[in-house]
Amino acid sequence: MNYILPLLSVLIGFLIALWLQPKAKKNLKLLLAFSGSFLLSLTVMHLLPDVYASGNSNVGIFIMLGILFQIILEFFSKGAEHGHVHGHDKMTQMPWLLFISLCIHAFLEGFPVSKHHDLALGIAIHHLPIAIILTMFFVSAQLNKVALTAFMLTFAIMTPLGTIVSENLPLLNNYYNEITAVVIGILFHISSTIIFESSEGHKFNIAKISMIILGIGLAYFL
Repeated sequence: MNYILPLLSVLIGFLIALWLQPKAKKNLKLLLAFSGSFLLSLTVMHLLPDVYASGNSNVGIFIMLGILFQIILEFFSKGAEHGHVHGHDKMTQMPWLLFISLCIHAFLEGFPVSKHHDLALGIAIHHLPIAIILTMFFVSAQLNKVALTAFMLTFAIMTPLGTIVSENLPLLNNYYNEITAVVIGILFHISSTIIFESSEGHKFNIAKISMIILGIGLAYFL
């Protein structure tokens, strides 16, 4: 399930966008709010205590490095990791900077999953609306169907690939806490941004607050 959930979520999101072509952006924003809340809660309740329990005094530095690294990635991806894509210009070729940035982000997310299995569900829920929004964006930009399919399939396998690499390279176990701390920083930035960007004008409403509370509650009981 560690490999299947993140993979399936992207593929399902891809197919939903192609076949159903959802028009209700409000529902997608609520799903984003839930996914951001759930992912942030998993990070705070499960990942964070684990890395600090290791006694590594440099954990905080690596968390901040993760936040900084994600900010740098978003310079190239334009915020696609949290569903912030815009523009209507026709695409004549693969958006390589966006592609590479998203793949690096997804690959790193897979590292802690090998020891925190609940995170696979959190990442899957996080990737589902992102996959829908990305596919809708690329379709509207008239990206070549072969390029679009290749983009989404590669994006889908990156998180499971990160998990496989972390499980099969013993050398990485020596740096597990440092790598996980970097991922925590990445998830902090992504999930908090999703929560505050998932409604127009950054205004909170009952539906959004309900989704955030639901995300916190689900993470607590896992």
